[in-house]
Amino acid sequence: MTVPGHEGEAADHRSLHERIAADLRDEIMSGDLAPGASLPSTAQLKDRFAASNATVQKALHLLKKERLVIGRAGASVTVRDHRQRTMRPASYMAPAGSGRPYRWLTEAARSGARAHSTLVDVFEAVPPADVADALGLGKGEAAALRRQVLSIDGEPAELVASYYPLEIARGTAIAERRRIPGGTPTLLASLGYPPQLSVDRVSARVATQEQYRLLELPGDLPVLRTLRVVFSDHDRPIEATVMVKAGHLYEVQYEFTPGSD
Repeated sequence: MTVPGHEGEAADHRSLHERIAADLRDEIMSGDLAPGASLPSTAQLKDRFAASNATVQKALHLLKKERLVIGRAGASVTVRDHRQRTMRPASYMAPAGSGRPYRWLTEAARSGARAHSTLVDVFEAVPPADVADALGLGKGEAAALRRQVLSIDGEPAELVASYYPLEIARGTAIAERRRIPGGTPTLLASLGYPPQLSVDRVSARVATQEQYRLLELPGDLPVLRTLRVVFSDHDRPIEATVMVKAGHLYEVQYEFTPGSD
């Protein structure tokens, strides 16, 4: 590891407009440039980064493609109102009440957003190795798979691939290509498998071709991949879900009690 200001410091080989966009993106995502705030003028950015007008405009174009700012040439550029959304996994675990929509939808609506889920397909498939391991499946053993695209305000927000052991899913609505009132947590509880514990593993990755296309990513930006394993009574894994969202638009918030294991 190199330390800034020390000999041997690694060079940043990105083009100047990419480096400018990276610094401004960080200020947007951290809140230093708040929603609705105007970015510094082109002249100010030119001075700050010792860059040409064309280079600054290329950096701003990147941020516009990433849906972080809005504006046009010759006018001020401002931070979009929903610069970054906070996802709270603990809010989604409990089954929804009778007749209530899936909790992801209701939680998104709390912030005034229009949330929508699209069921892409339902079939039996051999899951990725980490999912199979989480569910205790043997090599080559299939699971029931439900794939969805979750959207906020008409824009794709998250790709969701949920896997279920076949002995639980077969013969139930989980294995059918239709919506499940209240989501699968509600159904699993009614089947005698109430969700008791949810464990998340979050990693940053380069988007696959499919993720890039379905999330409508604007460039070579990382995605957040969450592998969530849900356990029922007696520590039995009943669901393993892979969730992928654009890393520059979403953050994940976890809450912990001091002193808890």
